[in-house]
Amino acid sequence: MSLQHDIASIRKNYSRQALTEESVSNNPLDQFKGWLNEAILSEVLEPTALVLSTVSADCRPSARVVLLKEVSSDGFVFFTNYDSRKGQDLAERPLGSITFFWAELERQVRIEGTIEKVAADVSDTYFHSRPRGSQIGAWASPQSREINSREELERAEAKYEKDFASLDMVPRPQHWGGYVLKPEYIEFWQGRPNRLHDRIVFERADDQWSRKRLAP
Repeated sequence: MSLQHDIASIRKNYSRQALTEESVSNNPLDQFKGWLNEAILSEVLEPTALVLSTVSADCRPSARVVLLKEVSSDGFVFFTNYDSRKGQDLAERPLGSITFFWAELERQVRIEGTIEKVAADVSDTYFHSRPRGSQIGAWASPQSREINSREELERAEAKYEKDFASLDMVPRPQHWGGYVLKPEYIEFWQGRPNRLHDRIVFERADDQWSRKRLAP
């Protein structure tokens, strides 16, 4: 089946805003929080959605969309199944990158760094803030593993609903919890006309951030 449109001809000339050295915060985490707040207030679709990229022990890259749940002084926090493909990648190579793209604001943020598990109590607190159905789902889904059918997944869901029916609080499975990406590189990208985009990068060394502009 051929595409109905010539995708090579699809283009947009970005012109909403500029990104200058004078307008950028000296602290990239503060700058990110400001942009995230603007994305939320602008009601962009899924403002906390990010693409998480990891690499396996045999250097095979993979990427998927997850949701940001906290920006702490340590970095960027997300939650998932530790036994999933991303969890296996991170156990073997605790490095990764995350990318945000807010099309409505013509903005992108790229972040690279080390990734480690958050403390168990942090995972417990977030897990118990989730809807009960999502808590059951964390038990029912053997994430990233092959299953025979949708019905197999639904049977597992029904089983755990029954197992935990008498409990006020579903326990957090040990295979599920949070990670924090501790940033070493943060790039802010603002779309500009004629593909001459603004790119301002922060890099960290010895707990100090340096800043520079990159050509688009």
